[in-house]
Amino acid sequence: MTLDSLGAFDVVVVGSGAAGSTAAIAAARTGASTLLVEKLPFLGGNSTAVLDTFYGFYTPGGRSLKVVGGLGDEVVAELRRLGPVVERPNTYGAGTGVTYLAEHLKVVWETLVVEAGCRVLLHAFVQDADASDGRVTTLVVATKAGLRTVAAEVFIDASGDADICHHAAMSYELAGELDPAQTLTTTFRMSNVDHQRRKTITRDELHALMAEAGASGEYDLPRREGSDHITPVDGMTATVMTRLDHVERGGDGGARNATDPEILTRAEMEGRRQALEYARFLVDRVPGYESASLIGLSTQIGMRETRRVHGDYRVTRDDVLSARQFDDQIGLCGAPIEDHVPGTGTKWEYLPDGSAVGIPLASLIPRDGVNLLTPGRCFSATHDAQASIRSMAQCMAMGQAAGTVAALASAGDGQVRSVGFDRVRDRLVEDGARLELKG
Repeated sequence: MTLDSLGAFDVVVVGSGAAGSTAAIAAARTGASTLLVEKLPFLGGNSTAVLDTFYGFYTPGGRSLKVVGGLGDEVVAELRRLGPVVERPNTYGAGTGVTYLAEHLKVVWETLVVEAGCRVLLHAFVQDADASDGRVTTLVVATKAGLRTVAAEVFIDASGDADICHHAAMSYELAGELDPAQTLTTTFRMSNVDHQRRKTITRDELHALMAEAGASGEYDLPRREGSDHITPVDGMTATVMTRLDHVERGGDGGARNATDPEILTRAEMEGRRQALEYARFLVDRVPGYESASLIGLSTQIGMRETRRVHGDYRVTRDDVLSARQFDDQIGLCGAPIEDHVPGTGTKWEYLPDGSAVGIPLASLIPRDGVNLLTPGRCFSATHDAQASIRSMAQCMAMGQAAGTVAALASAGDGQVRSVGFDRVRDRLVEDGARLELKG
């Protein structure tokens, strides 16, 4: 069957989350004709469909240092132009969070992407990839009008699930194969919350109430240390409370996770069921929630890791906790390792106070690829290193770098490794990115 074509571009970006949207903006601003493909009816991925807070802009601890700038700063500035933005401490000491209205962020992403000159295709899923000797030539995309093909000189897989890599038969680690995969979370929002009464109990007291309610048998609360936080809307809170283990094993011991459509379907429905249970707990047991109501669920379940590519370099736990610096680093991360393991708790490991690990460009280049980059949560890292660097601001930094490299490569031979790092570094610095930690 011959398929109609969407055209040929210098750069095609799949996935419009914090990594994908910034990649598309950077590529277009660097002069590349760019197409951004997104499965949802709006841009933003987890940043608009699941969450309402950017973490990773600042280091935690005694000295709060800003480690991400560039396009990330532009996004926050545009959010402030549309309405209130709240900077607040993280419940677990992961650094200052930037809380926004997700509905505003949808418009911000669209505005910045379109004004950069990108073409956008929503409601579109990648179904296949044609690749030879590591060079991807075309994708097959499912649209409302049927299957279409699209060609490019360089591709950016910002799908979060390494979808292009999967369809192009490039190597990756499936989360859950070696280490326990991070769990999934359906977030939800509550209205009519009395913030002053809510402040009368501490984080530890909230967790004690969760443990007590769970032990009573009256509530099904898989996670006992979830959090709620204020939002820019008076009387509204947002939560990170539900927890679903998405890894299943067959008789041969092989792992399946939420990249399997049946597992993902079950997780979506179970996440919503849990959300209602946690909302009931809040109203029944937590001060300030007596008159509160559930007003919204995340559009999709929040996924932390599914596939992680094998890149030219793989960032490790030791790299993160020693705050290692790299000759080819394109960004910084001071966020702790935040490992949402199956069970009732979460594992936290912190970098030295006031420090940040570098993010090497080599971790964004699949080792079997020629013209492909993978910014965002599917970049090349071990399970625990990814649990730090997957923070939203770091995804923006990775996306900006990937888009810049892709545009420069598309103007040459299309090979991402052919672009000299000096050119990449100079362009990123010119565009406001932060590559070195400054006191």
